[in-house]
Amino acid sequence: MIDQIKYIFEEHISIAQKSSLQLTDSISQACYIVTECLKRGNKVLLFGNGGSAADAQHIAAEFTGRFVNERKSLPAIALTTDTSAITAIANDYGYDRIFERQLEGLAVCGDVVLAISTSGNSLNVINALQLARKIGCKSIGFSGHDGGQMTNCCDVNIVVPSINTARIQEVHILIGHIICTAVDFNVKKN
Repeated sequence: MIDQIKYIFEEHISIAQKSSLQLTDSISQACYIVTECLKRGNKVLLFGNGGSAADAQHIAAEFTGRFVNERKSLPAIALTTDTSAITAIANDYGYDRIFERQLEGLAVCGDVVLAISTSGNSLNVINALQLARKIGCKSIGFSGHDGGQMTNCCDVNIVVPSINTARIQEVHILIGHIICTAVDFNVKKN
């Protein structure tokens, strides 16, 4: 068991190091996009499936609550939390439209969507990204593997250099925290 634990830590560290070398520019772009959106008074809408849904909720909570610095609450909505909306939309329109339909009602030009999919190919995420572009939202993707279809749908797709879902998710939350740090230091406190 000890060897397995050490291996997991070593794999995590290796992927985090590769990410720090390969993803700095795209993370910086994402930080700028989110910060400028919130400075203008627009909102961030986040979504994903499974563990990525939990990550969307986690990051949204860092904006509406606080991250490290005391500051005003910032508008962020995880589209993964309203089970009535999700189940009604899935029942009436299909699961592939659960995020798209919510964006249709909530997003306005100038908002940012942050889409999370380890494969980059989740159809409900792709559908929402395509609608976001039509609305005039900037889009940021958190993905892995080769970026999948999200690469063609996002203004910035941050592709974690791994095929291991768990390691990709770990780096996704790190990147989310980096964006939260940028917001903490660049958006007015009151």
